[in-house]
Amino acid sequence: MFHSALSALTFSSGEFLTITESRGLSGAWSWVLMGGEQIWSPGFFRLLGLVPNAAKANYDLLLSLVHPEDRHLMPSLGEVRQGHVPRETIVRVIRPNGTMRVLSLVMEARFSGDGRPVAVNGTALDVTDREQLAQMRQEERLRRGALYLTEHITCFSIGLDNRFEIPFEVAQVHGQPYEELCTNPYVMIVPEERSAFQEAAQEQIEKQQFFQGTAHERLANGELWHFKIISMPVRDPDGTYLGRCGLKYPVRSPSPTAAVLNEGLDQAVSGHHLRAARALLDWSMMDLAQASGLSHSTVRRLEEDREHRGSRSRLQAVASLRRSGIRFILMDDGTLAVAKS
Repeated sequence: MFHSALSALTFSSGEFLTITESRGLSGAWSWVLMGGEQIWSPGFFRLLGLVPNAAKANYDLLLSLVHPEDRHLMPSLGEVRQGHVPRETIVRVIRPNGTMRVLSLVMEARFSGDGRPVAVNGTALDVTDREQLAQMRQEERLRRGALYLTEHITCFSIGLDNRFEIPFEVAQVHGQPYEELCTNPYVMIVPEERSAFQEAAQEQIEKQQFFQGTAHERLANGELWHFKIISMPVRDPDGTYLGRCGLKYPVRSPSPTAAVLNEGLDQAVSGHHLRAARALLDWSMMDLAQASGLSHSTVRRLEEDREHRGSRSRLQAVASLRRSGIRFILMDDGTLAVAKS
């Protein structure tokens, strides 16, 4: 009796397939080679962006929907008829409405007793989210690697197993084995500072507290760089400790990126910033015009925000204010403050 009651609560394989297909997650297809009959499940139609049974199941139709750059990954008609199909292939599909999905296609050829291919079966799974996430992670790895190669700046994480996750390029820059750095990044620090820094860092890591410190590290080319390293604990919304995240960057003055930042700040200066700067200097609009070599009407347009952000006039006005002791400071919350030296 218990067994019959349990059976009533369980799904058959067909019911399970129907449920997953109805959510647009999967589909199936088959091709009987001798008779030429091709069958697509309703879910397979939906994966391709087609109304179930509104179009005739056809391998040519499937190929036409596969992204042109991915079609070489699909077996040709001749290869399918000979039973030469890949076990799994991942391709992009462009639906009739223009949207694109990524499908994992698993194919299996069936053979007669004498070895002749008689049918090909396939299943499809929508893996768009998985592939997009993998692509994003790869792009982020490339960005982090490029940043360390050019500026020696990187973020890192520390897992519950105390293993460090760092870009591979860190090992390249410092000439150290990558696997060793993942377990003991302190080997990058010069010997005379290593023990004290590691002891201080490990103490804060064990206490699950914020840590910051500076250390000198030798690069593979022999240069000695001074770095600041910051790390902090990461917890989930329930307060469970998940590990640490951190940031490492060179201690240098002036920063080689200061000029780039100043240019961006200059373009972010708005009319109310200019008015505030004039007030600090006790200047009139005419005073600013004379100091910057601009006309009175141009200064008025700048203060009324009727000049585009990248205008040369804005840069001239800001430069004259800087020369007179005005500083434009980017605050932690992203706002721009005006101060007088």
